[in-house]
Amino acid sequence: MEFFDLGGKVALVTGEGSGLGRAFAQGLGAAGARVLCADRNLGWAEETVSLLEPGGNANLALAVDVADAASVAGMAERARSACGTVDILVNNAGIATAPARAHDMPVEDWDRLIAINLRGVFLCTRAILPTMLAGGGGSIINISSIIGLVGHYPGTPAVGANYAAAKAGVIGFTRQIAVEYARDNIRANAIAPGWHGGTRLGDARRATARPEEIAAFEAAIKAQTPMGRRGSPDELQGLAIYLASDASRYVTGQVFAHDGGWTAA
Repeated sequence: MEFFDLGGKVALVTGEGSGLGRAFAQGLGAAGARVLCADRNLGWAEETVSLLEPGGNANLALAVDVADAASVAGMAERARSACGTVDILVNNAGIATAPARAHDMPVEDWDRLIAINLRGVFLCTRAILPTMLAGGGGSIINISSIIGLVGHYPGTPAVGANYAAAKAGVIGFTRQIAVEYARDNIRANAIAPGWHGGTRLGDARRATARPEEIAAFEAAIKAQTPMGRRGSPDELQGLAIYLASDASRYVTGQVFAHDGGWTAA
């Protein structure tokens, strides 16, 4: 449908070297957007570019550390130089530290995660907003989490308070940006994914957990998700295309849980 056509649009996706970010890049590219793939690991970004559907778009890989202001400014300048504009920004880059209860969490883990998952969203948005203002508008899609909406403690650490705080902060940031820039034709919305497979977020947990702990964790997710399964990254593509396109032109400041019914149960 015409409403969902992203032809002629430029989309910048951070953290798209794998998992959800790669799925977002592929979905937006399939809808017609030229995609700028930004990741701390340039090789992963280049791999994603190679996977995008060919359509004549000069898709581009960019290296960026979203927690570093100078690196983000450089990314924004390269995007402007290459494309002249950025119409869609997907702030997806994020990490998860090894889960621990708050009293056991190292301060270093708190600071590192907040710097990437929350400060990084601010830095990237701040860097791209002038381009959107000059271009007459845009759509910002921030990736939060259901852990920014509800807590989760199945009797053993499964996520960290640092992750919950950062993702809740992303929601507050999204709503404020939506209000500040609504009259500039810039929309800001958040997606709050539930438990999706195929990402690297659980690497820290899997590196230290025993097989029986991982099995118990997976069983708990299945039992508590009304749909009885994890989501897959590609299932988020339709929602991202909707929020990026004119189909959602009167939608801003909203949070969309994509969780198989987790937050409704």
